[in-house]
Amino acid sequence: YMQTYIVYMGDHPKGNVQSSELLHMSMLQNILASQFAPDVLLHSYKKSFNGFVAKLTEEEAVRMSGLDGVVSVFQNKKNKLQTTKSWDFIGFSENVNRASIESDIIVGVIDFGIWPESDSFSDKGFGPPPKKWKGTCHNITCNNKIIGAKYFRIDGSFGEDDIKSPRDSDGHGNFRSNLRSNYYYNQLFSKISTHCASVAAGNLVESTSFFGLASGTVRGGVPSARIAVYKPCWSSGCDDADILQAFDEAIEDGVDVISISLAPRTVVFSDYFEDVFAIGAFHAMKKGILTSHSAGNLGPNLYTICNNAPWLLSVAASTIDRKFFTRVQLGDGTVYEGVSVNSFDQNNKSYPLIYAGDAPNVTGGYNSSISRLCLESSLDEDLVKGKIVLCDGFGGTTSEGLISKVAGILVRSVSSKDVAFTFALPTVSLSQKDGTLIQSYINLTSNPTAIIFKSNEGKDSLSPYVASFSSRGPNAITSDILKPDLAAPGVDILAAWSPIGSVSEFKGDKRKVNYNIQSGTSMACPHVTAAAAYIKSFHPDWSPATIKSALMTTATPMSSALNPEAEFAYGAGQIDPIKAVSPGLVYDANEIDYVKFLCGQGYDAKKIRTITADNSSCTQDNIGTVWDLNLPSFALYMNTSTSFTRVFHRTVTNVGSATSKYRARVTIPPSLLNFKVEPDVLSFSSVGQKKSFTLTIEGIINVGIVSSSLIWDDGTFQVRSPIVVYFE
Repeated sequence: YMQTYIVYMGDHPKGNVQSSELLHMSMLQNILASQFAPDVLLHSYKKSFNGFVAKLTEEEAVRMSGLDGVVSVFQNKKNKLQTTKSWDFIGFSENVNRASIESDIIVGVIDFGIWPESDSFSDKGFGPPPKKWKGTCHNITCNNKIIGAKYFRIDGSFGEDDIKSPRDSDGHGNFRSNLRSNYYYNQLFSKISTHCASVAAGNLVESTSFFGLASGTVRGGVPSARIAVYKPCWSSGCDDADILQAFDEAIEDGVDVISISLAPRTVVFSDYFEDVFAIGAFHAMKKGILTSHSAGNLGPNLYTICNNAPWLLSVAASTIDRKFFTRVQLGDGTVYEGVSVNSFDQNNKSYPLIYAGDAPNVTGGYNSSISRLCLESSLDEDLVKGKIVLCDGFGGTTSEGLISKVAGILVRSVSSKDVAFTFALPTVSLSQKDGTLIQSYINLTSNPTAIIFKSNEGKDSLSPYVASFSSRGPNAITSDILKPDLAAPGVDILAAWSPIGSVSEFKGDKRKVNYNIQSGTSMACPHVTAAAAYIKSFHPDWSPATIKSALMTTATPMSSALNPEAEFAYGAGQIDPIKAVSPGLVYDANEIDYVKFLCGQGYDAKKIRTITADNSSCTQDNIGTVWDLNLPSFALYMNTSTSFTRVFHRTVTNVGSATSKYRARVTIPPSLLNFKVEPDVLSFSSVGQKKSFTLTIEGIINVGIVSSSLIWDDGTFQVRSPIVVYFE
């Protein structure tokens, strides 16, 4: 049967963009012959790269992949969204030094739309858009803050709750995040884009809170920057074809940095040019645009990160030092503490307490083994009416009847307590131990009761550490490229929200807010986007790789004691935007460097020329190894415990003091490994001067992961690159 496929054809032939659609039609006619009909061509990508979307059978897709000029043919998959104090926590205060051209920086957000009436996006005090801007607004009124807004739906299908505009959707569909959990933490994330856009570039808005929680001033990292929104997401998800069109438009419109908080619904490892994120980011890189991409919410297991291309920034989610906790008091006075963002104040009123396993919906065919999990329709609503229910799991029921009947939910869970979520009724997640003690109280008490209090804020003295949900490396596509690249705050972040959607995004939740608390790598990503935009405002001529290097080599080291996955959890560490403006040395790379890398990965000259639309070739002199790609990190995978030697080649560019001398040191060298840097002193006499060196690692590894760092130090700047050697 026919399915939707994306046919990717690299860059446009020079000077031949206008004839793309005719070429695409001709290719389809060639493959389909008498079965051809004009409506099989759904879309032609005409602006930033070459390709099209078409309805094909699997056999037709295979034949299409063999045509001249075709780089890859792959199915149109669905993707999902990944969602103050955070800026202060990383040392980026409201009063940091800002460049005068920050207001000329345009942040492109590819996501679920935006709520333009939010105070975070008021254009008060803004002048007209920068002269370079070529974007427009479709079915929405923009202003001098939101200067572009477009939406994409190539197959033309919309859900009943979808708004056919770039406006942030009200979607109450089945579009659920996969934040890893024990039956629950499956929240809908349909209003995330407003949240993400305000984290990156929202205005300063004073006296905000979530029903009194997290009160203070909300602000984006670059509040003077402009925002352009590209909406490829709907209640059913985000199609690859629409995401690729969003990239196509954003690049052509002239954004300076792209923020994308989307990822596959499950762990998927795709070839770089069968991955819309890698394709879009590659063409953005060619035009000098850095792509900041959320790592995904499929952690904490290893090999759960899917965005592995070296030309984009993959962002993990870390905690801040604020945490929310919720107390429960039983009728005997015992108090237990769990986690949630509970805005409901029950005024110290106690309610009857019941165990969900004791209240199965027998007439509906359920028994206690199902009802204990509080699954949809499994509870006898008459038995739980007006009571607090102890559940062994909670899938975030969409039953309005249950939400209106019960007084609250206590969830006994083995899942991590590093993230607090919002629910449609008073709810708290408790440890297994506390849940068992509460069940014992229920069993031994004739009339058990409980009170769920409104949440309080506390301090997490261990922060920062990477959240349990954040996807982990290693890189499954190219094992010797470190992913994720770095970490940024992504837990319990207060930012703007669409007021037409429910707070918790569970049906039956009638609360409306303008600012909401969210967690996810979706929230971490716009922090890095903003940091990149901040750097760009001081250094408008810096390449995407230079900005990426500046962010990584100045990142604050994080603790492997708190994250045993080490760099596979947090990459280079947590961002430090202020230091990143002046990194001292940078590791730059451009399209030619990535082409050499791709040649070394096995891409043939014909495919490379199609991708680049130039005379690139994979000659003996042009085939580069992954160890020679000029990245600000070093990763080495070994599948043997025998002795090895590996040499990495790197080149650094001086962007610090004109006259400077840097000395190399490697931190904490493990006893079984030797590190050698040649030369170990680099002397510079001018800004922009380049110097090359090699890092040699040799020895034996017989443990899972060995972490170290290479630091170039001139007494003023410390340029740190993570080193990871791992064994399986």
